Amino acid sequence: MVETQEKVGPSRQASLPRLKEMLAVLRRYHITRGLTPKKLRRILEDMGPTYIKLGQLLSMRADLLPAAYCQELARLRTEVNPLPYQDIKQVIEAEYGQSVQSIFLSIDIVPLGSASIAQVHAATLKDHRRVVVKVQRPGIRQVMARDIVLMKKAIRILNAVSDLSSTVDLSAVVDEMWAAAQQEMDFLLEAAHMREFAFHQSGVAYAGCPQVVDSLTTSRVLVMEYIDGVRIDELEELKRRGYDLNEIGAKLAENYCKQVLDDAFFHADPHPGNLWIRDGKIIFLDLGMMGRLSARDRALLRDAFGAVANHDIYTLKGVVLALGEARQEVNHARLYAALDELVTRYGDMDVGSINLGSLLQELMEIAKTNDISMPAGISMLARGIVTIEGVLRFCCPDISLMQVITSHMVNARLEDWDIPQEARKTARSLYTLFTKGAQIPAQLSDVLKIAANGQGRVNLELTESAEFFSGVSSLLNRLILCLIIIGLLIASALLCAYGGNLGGPQVLGLPWTGALGFALAFILCLRLVFICRPHRKKHGGWFGRFFTKSSKTK
Repeated sequence: MVETQEKVGPSRQASLPRLKEMLAVLRRYHITRGLTPKKLRRILEDMGPTYIKLGQLLSMRADLLPAAYCQELARLRTEVNPLPYQDIKQVIEAEYGQSVQSIFLSIDIVPLGSASIAQVHAATLKDHRRVVVKVQRPGIRQVMARDIVLMKKAIRILNAVSDLSSTVDLSAVVDEMWAAAQQEMDFLLEAAHMREFAFHQSGVAYAGCPQVVDSLTTSRVLVMEYIDGVRIDELEELKRRGYDLNEIGAKLAENYCKQVLDDAFFHADPHPGNLWIRDGKIIFLDLGMMGRLSARDRALLRDAFGAVANHDIYTLKGVVLALGEARQEVNHARLYAALDELVTRYGDMDVGSINLGSLLQELMEIAKTNDISMPAGISMLARGIVTIEGVLRFCCPDISLMQVITSHMVNARLEDWDIPQEARKTARSLYTLFTKGAQIPAQLSDVLKIAANGQGRVNLELTESAEFFSGVSSLLNRLILCLIIIGLLIASALLCAYGGNLGGPQVLGLPWTGALGFALAFILCLRLVFICRPHRKKHGGWFGRFFTKSSKTK
């Protein structure tokens, strides 16, 4: 990925104007005075499409940023200043190799919308079908590639002057953002997403997405069916047309559960602008960014939801450890205590009153606190669920996504329940139980014989005390270093007091042996001061202190 960036990246001379522009933005917002969530959002907006995309990605990474920053970055605008129609026309004609008039009967000059990567226009085909034409902004790939190269250089500098890399791998975040942006810039991939989504929804009468006009779709121009409907948040218009808002909300929640738990292929940004109602059907728009879950992750998510509902802390702890990747040795006692508090708090609530988005974000916050990195798909899902729950609260507050998911899981278990298979599984379990049970008396007899002969041995592993013993070891090392320094100082002083009679060269009026001892003691003192400084990693490094300070003073 980095190689691709460097190939399409600009020369150093071409990067200087962009670098000056970025520095001007940082100066305008007084970046040295700290950073608040709102200030970060405005900085990213002013820096352009690459940084808007970075902010949108970071808004889904509750494992990297505090919740306040994620919530603010989720508000990043999708509307930007539209391009002149002539620029859009040139892209269309370059893709098709012919004039716009020979392809479309008409095309609206005023865009329906303008985002950081593409601009959308309504048009009419020669067969009088109404369509939407999504056209990629000219040169957007080169602009973003140039910004990515500059980001990578800035990250290398930050890693060199701070312990930022031990707190968060910003290089991996930028790579993830660039990969996502490249997917969004490939309209053939978005068209494939739309076909796959339509396939999964083919058996659902109340949900779908626009149909792609394959013959006119290229990597930079996407032509799709025009959706003449009502946005899901236009409540008065929906009521005027006779829709039941609770029915819409229930179907939306049920369909999103299906996308996540059954299809493992879900809309990653289901905000109101991407949800339209047409002829009693929920239409999902903008399928450029879709989330995927592996079969394993999907099963673990089911276990996690069930564990919260059943107050099963052991299962929930196992799910967190199985889903995530521990960056260092896990403090199991601390993780268990945090999950116990979470399950106790949510377990006492009625299922219908549980905010699933908040639950997932708190779960990811616990994982982050315990240095457990969650996969990007889970972070994307958490952001999507938060968005869906926001839509439900606005449109139909009586509908609970958690309750719908619980019912969906129960129904799925009943449908998948195979009586003969369950009977065979139970028979195998009973056979294993009787077989192992018959061996217990003999094993117990062996244990008693070993104990009677004095051959018993107990292996005790104090894993939860690793931090304590590490601290004690560090303290002993510093104490030994202090004793060495004291010994050097005393020996050097004695050499200076009585070694002058021995002759030999002198340094600054002192015998060379005494001067050497003082020099070694001075070097070791510097070493002691260095290792006794406040450990930045404990506070999350420069990155963590920067956000922690600003979030407290915002």
